[in-house]
Amino acid sequence: MENYTMEGRTYRYYGQEAPLYPFGYGLSYTTFRYRDLVLSPPVLPICASLSVSVVLENTGLRDSEEVVQLYLRWEQSSVPVPRWQLVAFRRVAVLAGRETKLFFQVLAKQRAVWAQDWRLEPGTFTLFAGGQQPGQKTRAPSEVLSARFSVTGMARPLHGC
Repeated sequence: MENYTMEGRTYRYYGQEAPLYPFGYGLSYTTFRYRDLVLSPPVLPICASLSVSVVLENTGLRDSEEVVQLYLRWEQSSVPVPRWQLVAFRRVAVLAGRETKLFFQVLAKQRAVWAQDWRLEPGTFTLFAGGQQPGQKTRAPSEVLSARFSVTGMARPLHGC
């Protein structure tokens, strides 16, 4: 085998074709609403981690659990990258009519790309937070919030941080 590219071989690298059963696929006995997605800082140095917070509200009549998922998208990269990359997820129990604020850390190494070694590159990124993948079509409604952040500095090997 000479071609080790993942393009067209896994749903992470498909064009606009969606997988039949994406991560987080399923139904719930209630409904959830996401709001107040905050990225801090919105501009960070090349080796820094990103702090993320989001509010999850159970708007239904039943207590239930939601799998909150965070995905990262590179807006421009020097090498092929997935459409988006799962960087965090957490199963959260929320009582009916209540809300909870969740906190996550997206580490610098989660932004690394493979270019003969693991490298960090500056640029613009989009972070998605919700109960499903960005753009996923499901029978059960679930929203996905998004926010952009920028990374500044010179590209460097991951081990240089």
